[in-house]
Amino acid sequence: MTDEQPTGPVALVTGGSRGIGLAIARRLQAAGYRVAITYRSSDPPEGLFAVKCDVTSNDDVERAFTEVTEHFGDTVGVLVSNAGQTRDGLLLRMSESDFTDVIDANLTAAFRVAKRASKDMLRARAGRIVFVSSVVGLLGSAGQANYAASKAGLVGFARSLARELGSRSITVNVVAPGPIETDMTAVLGEKRLAELTAAVPLGRMGSPDEIAATVEFLVSPAAAYITGAVIPVDGGLGMGH
Repeated sequence: MTDEQPTGPVALVTGGSRGIGLAIARRLQAAGYRVAITYRSSDPPEGLFAVKCDVTSNDDVERAFTEVTEHFGDTVGVLVSNAGQTRDGLLLRMSESDFTDVIDANLTAAFRVAKRASKDMLRARAGRIVFVSSVVGLLGSAGQANYAASKAGLVGFARSLARELGSRSITVNVVAPGPIETDMTAVLGEKRLAELTAAVPLGRMGSPDEIAATVEFLVSPAAAYITGAVIPVDGGLGMGH
């Protein structure tokens, strides 16, 4: 990157302090977007405008959008809803709060940020929204009923928004990553990682930047005629779903 300040649309990436979210934020910034991220517990990265925000709180979401607009002097034109959590466990051992908390963090939070972003996008008659789902939302996964339900819900939500907002040139799409090399997967252990890799037709884990590249395309002018799509970036793991 040069020392020149980006002048492109304002892009907000939720959960952008590490992993896939940080890769997306860095890539969009390098492409000329004015990037803001939300973070909750991780330290905010250097070189990005960061707002502390719990996406399960309406007040926090409203405050975050206000701070981003004030900082850049412009409204959010690109939203990447990436923040989320896991709380794995088999159904009979899963508490109701384990289920509802994951739904709130992964699905209802996407509703909160998309609703807030769409207000400005509708006035601007332009916008890009991308939800980060998961191959698990398409395939299912034993011990992840809550996570899979939340990620599958993003597909129906996105496609409904695509129909609602399309007449105002707002596109809404979903990226569904497969196994990706991040801090979250690093703790799984060599045996589990080997099992995951063996199930992937390409025979390897993906990188956060491969997800970021797909998001960059979807928010670009080149993808102006793509909306309501679910794009798997999973090495072929979920094909046919």
